[in-house]
Amino acid sequence: MSKNVLHTIRENLDAYSKGHKRIAAYILDHYDKAAFMTAKRLGDTVGVSESTVVRFAAQLGYEGYPEMQKALQEIIRGRLTSIQRIRASRDQISGRDILGTVMHRDMAAIHNAIEQVDRKSFQQAVDKLLQARHIYLLGVRSSAYLAGYLHFYFHLIFPNVTLVQNAATGEIFEQLVRIGPNDVLVGISFPRYSKMAVSAVEFARSRGAEVIAITDSQMSPLYKVAGTSLLVSSDMISFIDSMAAPLSLLNALIAAVGEQKNEEVSHTFAEMERVWDIYSIFGKSEDE
Repeated sequence: MSKNVLHTIRENLDAYSKGHKRIAAYILDHYDKAAFMTAKRLGDTVGVSESTVVRFAAQLGYEGYPEMQKALQEIIRGRLTSIQRIRASRDQISGRDILGTVMHRDMAAIHNAIEQVDRKSFQQAVDKLLQARHIYLLGVRSSAYLAGYLHFYFHLIFPNVTLVQNAATGEIFEQLVRIGPNDVLVGISFPRYSKMAVSAVEFARSRGAEVIAITDSQMSPLYKVAGTSLLVSSDMISFIDSMAAPLSLLNALIAAVGEQKNEEVSHTFAEMERVWDIYSIFGKSEDE
């Protein structure tokens, strides 16, 4: 659906049945809470049946209630504080098999990413990285660890890679001071979006660099300024940013550029194996 779910509800409010109007009114007034309610809990809250809630989602044009719920979550995820996230998601994991619940949600996120990531944009990102004079990697908050993971492997594949450290805003710009045309900045950001990351991406674009954004949706501020965007959803589990799907995307990106630079990668690892052996980095196997 192209329209914001709240706009769709408002536009059709007069056409709803009595039960659907009760659901609509609650969502419009409390969409931050409704976004994390099960269909049954939402129905109980407004005094209608679970099936009525499911039919309401279908009337809005969604395949089911989970799709409408995700649309509501997209609206608010970037604005929730950590405390609000804990309260909002309490019903999703409280009293359940937390291990199974979290892992199944991660599996579902990766499965959705397979359908979500645009293959053309993915190939564009690979091509830009292969042609880059210098690659800069930036992630802030929990996304910093994704940038660090990408840097670990890119450093072994490419000769000129910089992991932009984010201890302070001023230091970020100091590390990007030489960025320019023919360079690529990979900016990684998921809700809650960091203004620091957005400012750095805007700076890179102003200097003529290509920007590849790895983020969650077209509503992301990084999407608006990036030349190429790879969209994959992170999941919000209580106060935790579950990065299972974004990390899987990074694995695919590393594999794709590694395949194109197979000869250089093979040479690098052959040299590394020699060094590791000289200094017994990993010790000796039992067969040696």
